[in-house]
Amino acid sequence: MSGDPEGPDVDIDKVLLAAPRGFCAGVEMAIKALAWMVRAFEPPVYCYHEIVHNQIVVRRFEDLGVVFVDDIADVPQGRPLMLSAHGSAPEVVSRAHETGGFVVDAVCPLVTKVHHEVKVRANKGYDILYIGHEGHEEAVGTMAVAPRNIHRVETIDEVADLGPIETPVALLAQTTLSHRDWSDVADAAKARYPDLWMPGRSDLCFATTNRQTALLEIAERCDAVVVIGSANSSNTRALEKLAREAGCPQVMRINAAGELPSDLHGTVGVTAGASAPEELVQAVIGFLNPRHGVEEVSVTEEEEYFPPPRNLRELLAAIDVVGTLGLAGDPEHLPPTEDRNRGASEVLADLA
Repeated sequence: MSGDPEGPDVDIDKVLLAAPRGFCAGVEMAIKALAWMVRAFEPPVYCYHEIVHNQIVVRRFEDLGVVFVDDIADVPQGRPLMLSAHGSAPEVVSRAHETGGFVVDAVCPLVTKVHHEVKVRANKGYDILYIGHEGHEEAVGTMAVAPRNIHRVETIDEVADLGPIETPVALLAQTTLSHRDWSDVADAAKARYPDLWMPGRSDLCFATTNRQTALLEIAERCDAVVVIGSANSSNTRALEKLAREAGCPQVMRINAAGELPSDLHGTVGVTAGASAPEELVQAVIGFLNPRHGVEEVSVTEEEEYFPPPRNLRELLAAIDVVGTLGLAGDPEHLPPTEDRNRGASEVLADLA
């Protein structure tokens, strides 16, 4: 049997499809916001860092004239600019507005929550232990909120190596961490600093946790697990690691169906990181072409919705008014600018 007439033969009995998978609410918001900017402005539109960590998404926007930069100095004066979903350092946000162009900050609200917690704790005299990956955009942006008060740790050994801290200590985290990675380091921090302050609600993203729970639900039933997503996606790599820790005999992370190996057989589990579009999932299923079909295994329904940033909503409303007047319509009876019922995967497909 072949899932792709030109590809290698695969012999798949069944696909177990994890749910939830793929785009989270923050990624949905960011992708749709950048798509609106592409439609509202003549190219080029600039974006500070990759809008989300997925090669397919980034390349699609590049084809539409979006330029991704790692330095605000590379943005010409007056050009429209979006700040990525991972969150930016305060000085980056200030420099962005100094360019004189239309600036949209597409930071995920869950990351904004952590930035706020860092600022509040630092102002109260706390030293902050921040569990996060070195060099990750979210970690870099968060640490820049209070660089003199924050210590990044990633392992139990790094907690043990910390010097004495005389001030109160708080514990915060990168939102896309694996719960297992976070919990071990958090336990070590609590043992080292018994009076450690922690937020009442975990910093870990609900979508990341949901995707990990769904994967664990199917992993033990699988001969192989396919995790779809890019190598620089923290939550995708966490899914890959979790599948290995669950004892699955064969685990692979791929960017697209063309990277699947030829020796897959039996029951294959499929999931996708929070930055991976559903079209990649469907392409993988089509390639695998299981003889006994697909069983979707759902652990919860996600209904969270993050609206576009306010200034972008106001811009879109203004464009609607101008367009309606141009067509002799009644501006007092405009439909609201609403994207809740239209997914980012559909928006991306339209852009293609």
